[in-house]
Amino acid sequence: MAPLPSYVSGAWHIPPDEGAPLTDAVTGEEIGRISTAGIDMGAALAHGRLVGGPALGELTFHQRAVLLKALALHLREHREELYALSARTGATLADSRIDVDGGIGVLLSYASKGKRELPNDTVLVDGDVEPLSKGGTFSGRHICSPLQGVAVQINAFNFPMWGPLEKFAPAFLAGMPSLVKPASQTAYLTARLVELIVASGILPAGTLQFVCGDAGDLLDHLTEQDLVAFTGSASTALRLRTHPVVAGRSVRFNAEADSLNCAILGPDARPGTAEFDLFVKQLVTEMTVKAGQKCTAIRRAIVPADLVDDVAQAAGERLARVTVGNPSNPDVRMGALATLEQREEVRRSLKALTDAGRIVFGDPERVEVLDADAERGAFLSPVLLRADDHGRAEPHEVEAFGPVATLLPYSSTREAVALAARGRGSLVGSVVTADPGFARQVVIGAAPWHGRLLVLNEEDAKESTGHGSPLPTLVHGGPGRAGGGEEMGGVRGVMHHMQRTAVQGSPSMLTAITGRWTQGSPRARGDVHPFRKHLEDLRIGDTVVAGPRPVTLADIEHFADFTGDTFYAHMDEEAARANPFFGGRVAHGYLVVSFAAGLFVSPEPGPVLANYGLENLRFLAPTFPGDELTVALTAKQITPRENADYGEVRWDTEVTRQDGEVVAKYDVLTLVAKREAAEPKEV
Repeated sequence: MAPLPSYVSGAWHIPPDEGAPLTDAVTGEEIGRISTAGIDMGAALAHGRLVGGPALGELTFHQRAVLLKALALHLREHREELYALSARTGATLADSRIDVDGGIGVLLSYASKGKRELPNDTVLVDGDVEPLSKGGTFSGRHICSPLQGVAVQINAFNFPMWGPLEKFAPAFLAGMPSLVKPASQTAYLTARLVELIVASGILPAGTLQFVCGDAGDLLDHLTEQDLVAFTGSASTALRLRTHPVVAGRSVRFNAEADSLNCAILGPDARPGTAEFDLFVKQLVTEMTVKAGQKCTAIRRAIVPADLVDDVAQAAGERLARVTVGNPSNPDVRMGALATLEQREEVRRSLKALTDAGRIVFGDPERVEVLDADAERGAFLSPVLLRADDHGRAEPHEVEAFGPVATLLPYSSTREAVALAARGRGSLVGSVVTADPGFARQVVIGAAPWHGRLLVLNEEDAKESTGHGSPLPTLVHGGPGRAGGGEEMGGVRGVMHHMQRTAVQGSPSMLTAITGRWTQGSPRARGDVHPFRKHLEDLRIGDTVVAGPRPVTLADIEHFADFTGDTFYAHMDEEAARANPFFGGRVAHGYLVVSFAAGLFVSPEPGPVLANYGLENLRFLAPTFPGDELTVALTAKQITPRENADYGEVRWDTEVTRQDGEVVAKYDVLTLVAKREAAEPKEV
């Protein structure tokens, strides 16, 4: 049986040796071999830097987002094939959907975020302008640019599809090529994923490479511009983090490692309450989904001391209804562990845990299975333990990476928080309670030890994504033992692959570098109103200045009567005079904004399709009856939309009084048609 191929330096590589065997988790039969013999790791990384990086650098964030969406839709067409292959890892159909559909969902999420939250540009501006001088001729701003290396992504065996895709998506969107190295046990599923991606031709050359097998001397060839993202054990993370090249060259390193996650049951959640049932159901789900092989699974169930018996009984009854066996059988709710070696590792960990407690459900040595051989396949019974002496170290230090959890009693809120912290850093924790006071105490107390916290109760249960579900919009990582890193987190994950640089210069230079108009830069006032220009004809700095328009007491009273806003500062001279901010009646802020719109608008039909909002609105000085208003509207940012007949324009808007005082400042957001869309197309 030929070893699985790797995809490096733009070509498929077939190992020259026999490689190590890979086995079906359910039947134990050999289904493939794996080896990286003959791969030039240095050349692979160089290919990513020299081919993949420049190819991505030519694309804007929006263009990369379009490719991510296309890739997701392509993979959707192959889900049934991927589900079938996933079953050989021991995953049920429900497990496979988490892995396969979850990975595709991450691609779609980042495609959406790329188009909604990032510019259609190659430069990402971070934060506002920082004034650095009194005269306004010297300012600073932060920009983010992709690292000029390769994102080396080392994944775990438990999610052979979601794992690679949740690392790949933010890296690709940032503009950084990826080299994926899956865990050997389930690499055959990742290999098929990469085959589908490469065959699609969707991604630019060099942006995705795949090393199937041992990493060899891969880390020896890293540079200061490369990045390592690792998922696996804390011991391996430590070894990689302290690799001489990683440490010596300050290679950016992100780890998502062991995690003794907990779920805390509130004292209000008595038997018969919705919260009690939710806690038990969630505990059993987290023990049995993916056969407990999840870095986010609940390992420690922390419950009030007087409820331990009730939880043990209710959980045991639920676990007894879980059918273990061949995941291809629709009646099976829990499949096999990834390998026989993994099952033995869980059994070894259980021996340590039973020294600190006793088993209240399950038998680690025997399990009845449906439609499979219990010994040839890597099957294991769910095991629930009870450790009444929560002071013992084992439940807080030993992770049995399988369908295993331990019940731990607590007697006070402070003790519950302290027990959660004894995990020395976790990816996720849950608080199941209907008591807001208890929830606040636990969340605030446990937050420093957790990357994510779920507060679950009857109100959010129907729509909750659950304790064990990392989401692409939220950070996935945790402090301490959990690795100290963060993955995904929406745009945060994109910026992890970029270098933030402070740029100092004049306003006009900052405008040219960032593509964003900066206060103090020249304004271009031409004969054509900016609202009469199509998107392609607009330029950063295009400006219309309009006014003045007087504001009368009659205007203020009419606006108050028309809108119903009769706040005393607008209507009561004596009360307004007593207000330290005004000293007399003033115009409504929204009247000022309305007058400004009337001044700068070009009313005839034209390229401006819609005004879709205001942002950063601030009223900086009062407008009194008799004041005259002038508005300056300047094109601040122009964002064409891919595959659309229009784009977005952000306008810097500044409203001033006759004395030059700025009374209001904000951004106007408009949708503007492209010229090509307005011109008739040849048939």
